[in-house]
Amino acid sequence: MSKIKKTVMMLLATVVAVVVAVGGAVLPESNTMQVEASGRSVTIDTCLISGTDVVCQISASSVPTSDDGKYYIYADEVYQDGTTGSVVATIDAGKSVTASFPLKYNTTESNLSRKFLVAVKRNGQMTQVSDEHYITNPEVIAAHTSPRKPATIKGILPDLTKASKEELQALGVSQVVYNMYIDDICSDASVPGAIPFKYNGQMYYFDSNMVGKYDSMIRSFNVYGMQVTMVLLNRGEGLYSQDLVRADAVEAECPGYALNVEEAAGVNHLKAIGAFLGQRYSGKFNFGQVDNWILGNEVNARTSWWYTNSESLDFNVNIYVKAFRIIYNEMKGMNANVRIYNSIDQEWNRKSNPGSFLAKDYLDQFNYYMNREGNIDWGLSYHPYNSPLYDPYAWNGPAVWVKDDITTPYITMQNIDILIDYMHQEHFLNPAGEVRSISIAEIGYTSSFGDAAQEASIAYGYLKAASLPDVDAFLLFRQTDDAHEMESNLALGLYDLNGNKKPAYYIYQSLGTANEATAKARASEIIGMDIDQMIREGIMWTRNGDGVVQ
Repeated sequence: MSKIKKTVMMLLATVVAVVVAVGGAVLPESNTMQVEASGRSVTIDTCLISGTDVVCQISASSVPTSDDGKYYIYADEVYQDGTTGSVVATIDAGKSVTASFPLKYNTTESNLSRKFLVAVKRNGQMTQVSDEHYITNPEVIAAHTSPRKPATIKGILPDLTKASKEELQALGVSQVVYNMYIDDICSDASVPGAIPFKYNGQMYYFDSNMVGKYDSMIRSFNVYGMQVTMVLLNRGEGLYSQDLVRADAVEAECPGYALNVEEAAGVNHLKAIGAFLGQRYSGKFNFGQVDNWILGNEVNARTSWWYTNSESLDFNVNIYVKAFRIIYNEMKGMNANVRIYNSIDQEWNRKSNPGSFLAKDYLDQFNYYMNREGNIDWGLSYHPYNSPLYDPYAWNGPAVWVKDDITTPYITMQNIDILIDYMHQEHFLNPAGEVRSISIAEIGYTSSFGDAAQEASIAYGYLKAASLPDVDAFLLFRQTDDAHEMESNLALGLYDLNGNKKPAYYIYQSLGTANEATAKARASEIIGMDIDQMIREGIMWTRNGDGVVQ
């Protein structure tokens, strides 16, 4: 989950460099590449499950010419393009028509995570005349739906050595976030005790030892009253998950790989993983309940966390969208109430790493594909760290990096209102016309330059998040300092390496409780201004310099 271990040294080394190379060409940072369909007069307006069928509503600005006056509805796997999949329905062409065909859920021909398109026959050849469209209501078939665990926004990445009931309850958090590595959970029939899972007509296996550890952890968090968020990562190391690694990424060295959505084996395996996890952690069994899943970590950071060897923004977003569609439909097809989030970092209009994409561009392109191919209720996981990461002042960032308008290089907790306002735009709303769930799933502040700065920063960040109705989680990174991160002045924990509680522990403990006034008074004293007034009136202090603390 943490981007810090592998990327902070690169950030420190390049903190004053602005790199704008995208896809081999030099483009303005604000440019978002979008691949528009041309000459397609037919639109799939909706594609919905109804009973055991899929029903597609189709409209046309003009009925395309054809040999036989028919529309052919194709079902493609995500790695297929054009008229290469299977014809699932044939209907008379028209300006407003309905096509239906069997869902075939949990069979070898399951249509749950496929994409659909309309084609006509011209001169004996099939020609695509619509964009692709996915099923957008997979939740209607969910057989294992559980009510979501109630939670405030206050949460943390737990230290499992301290994650007892007393520790977490004493801190007053009601949410936890943790990583799940696909590498760890995949197995094979040859492994003793492997968990069999038959899905879509094929048997898959999961590692009983690792899955059992996740079961125990998640179940314990639930017993402690915690809502659980899990981050799905692919390190590319597992013996039985190599089909999930893209062939062109095998030799790369990075902590996270893009999922393989270009081959049948990887796609089918990913479908089974989504269904297995959605079912197992639905709360209907004795394995625990996960209410939130985040696919990948900071996926706009291509060379760090969602590796491909392509520098094209459109290519990278497109393959992420395909993986997201699979996980979304398969998980919500098991548990209707689960939420699925993407994940991007704070580098809104500036890249510290030339191997990354701008967060804003990535978000725009992701949303473009989601709207074009069928709007669903995806959530946004955002990491509004200070810039630089080791900057200790959440309430007073460097003016060069933190601005109060859409051109800001970085979005931190100081100017996160910009992101919230951005997500209020009509084309970003969910299918119900509402602002999407926004999770601050990773945020932390260092004590390397003094305990007081960490205290005030945590108070400021939390109170700012609590003031924003659209923010559903503030998940502090982390419970205990990490020695490797501390080498880069990132002492982000509430506990030090010796297990001692820092002053920041007590201020975070008080936030969101009857003792919050004490925390506010302490933060106001450190900041030099009433913290409620600062947040209520949107007062934004910045300072000269690049953020380097002397």
